[in-house]
Amino acid sequence: MIRCLLLGGAAVLAFCVPVSRVSAADAPTPAEVRTRDCLLAAAEAHRLPPAMLMILLKVEGGRLGHVSQNNNDTVDIGPMQVNTIWVTKIAARWRTTPAAAYLSLRDNLCANLEGGAWILARALAEAKGDFWGGVAIYHSHKPEHQGRYLRLVLAATRRLQDQAGHAPPATAPVAAAPARVASRS
Repeated sequence: MIRCLLLGGAAVLAFCVPVSRVSAADAPTPAEVRTRDCLLAAAEAHRLPPAMLMILLKVEGGRLGHVSQNNNDTVDIGPMQVNTIWVTKIAARWRTTPAAAYLSLRDNLCANLEGGAWILARALAEAKGDFWGGVAIYHSHKPEHQGRYLRLVLAATRRLQDQAGHAPPATAPVAAAPARVASRS
């Protein structure tokens, strides 16, 4: 029998081993299971790679129930750090009030991941097939903010791949993509 384990806390990247080599300490916590389930549901709903959502979750670094103040009088909400500029659009999508959407984004993990996945899917559509361009747009439409964010995403990707033992070769296309997108005007 084979059992798949989560890596890196709540990471969705997994590896599989024979059950005889799995200890009880390796079993995922209820919080890890919830994160995985919510993340996979959001990825499936928006046809996104689950690993990409996990990477953005790591890069964003938000926490459930937490908001982060920005310099432009907005806040970033919850684990995916969904900016308040999206609350009205998400409320309309969810057929609820902006106040209810805000609270759900702040306090409900699955809602926050779904909101972030929806924003990423929109950004990827806006980038017209340019994956890295879509990831950059997810963070900001301003090119001066995109390059730094893409470098953070690439670093998080490499860390998770290293943890999973699947580091890409140094010449992988993903390594060159951030510089190309960052130079956009």
